[in-house]
Amino acid sequence: MYRGVRIAAVVPAYKEELHIGTVIQTMPAFVDDIVIVDDCSPDDTSGAARRADDGRVTLIRHEVNQGVGGAIMTAHRAAMELGSEINVVMAGDAQMDPDYLPQLLDPVIDGYGFAKANRFFSGESFAGMPGYRIFGNIVLSFMTKLASGYWHIFDPQNGYTAIRTEVLRRLPMNKVAQRYSFENDLLIHLNILDVPICDVPIPAVYGAEVSSIKLSRVIPELVSLLFGGFWRRVWWKYMVWSFSAVALLLIFGLALLVGGIAIGIWVILASVGSPTAGSVMLAAVPFMLGVQMLLMSLQLDIQGSPNSPTLHKLQPQTAN
Repeated sequence: MYRGVRIAAVVPAYKEELHIGTVIQTMPAFVDDIVIVDDCSPDDTSGAARRADDGRVTLIRHEVNQGVGGAIMTAHRAAMELGSEINVVMAGDAQMDPDYLPQLLDPVIDGYGFAKANRFFSGESFAGMPGYRIFGNIVLSFMTKLASGYWHIFDPQNGYTAIRTEVLRRLPMNKVAQRYSFENDLLIHLNILDVPICDVPIPAVYGAEVSSIKLSRVIPELVSLLFGGFWRRVWWKYMVWSFSAVALLLIFGLALLVGGIAIGIWVILASVGSPTAGSVMLAAVPFMLGVQMLLMSLQLDIQGSPNSPTLHKLQPQTAN
């Protein structure tokens, strides 16, 4: 246990025959259970996990590949059945430094529902990274902030996370995206549930592993998920559960913005020569009002971001 709390490490693994043994051998002693899900690997990932010979390991193999998100959710369910109170996601490629586990666990024990690693707390974190990757991380982080409503976080693709099992029980686990967009979709679901989360500065460990991600497939998937996730969050959080000013400002702001643009196009097409001042104002006023309402909606959404820990803390388990 860690601080009297039962901890489980959930490890999604796909083609990690060379690395899974290192993950198991370097797992801190305070981790009570290690749940490894072999996501239908074509190599001997499962055999390597067995050869590590650690009594804490529970090994599950998917007969059909479900993606990293599907493997993580299978492991979460198994860990909860084992009685875990906090689950930590550790990659099967040994990229997540176990020495930083206490920094990730402490805020969850002290009141946060979810904590995630952030590789980019320092400007030095970008050293040696190609410019296009820096730009991509910034754009993806902003899009995830907008879609999820967690405006205080960065590095959304970082999967080194810790989560309370009581949060997992509230989560519609079968509805979270299963593949590369899993982390982004999880954040959207957590915000709908108003779960407070925090970033923890933890550097990544890069080794000889090779990424199998195909950007031509991943980017459209992410953009589609974030667009749909934004409207799903607005629907549930600001309309169904509490019809708030955010929803009103967003709806009327969009209507005025689109209306102003439509009127502007009509004025340009219908005008003979230069348009009159009155016709210009007819298009400009709703457009500017729409922009102002959208900015106000955004400001309220940022202010409502659940980034403070709850008063509830996990209590240490006592022996019966």
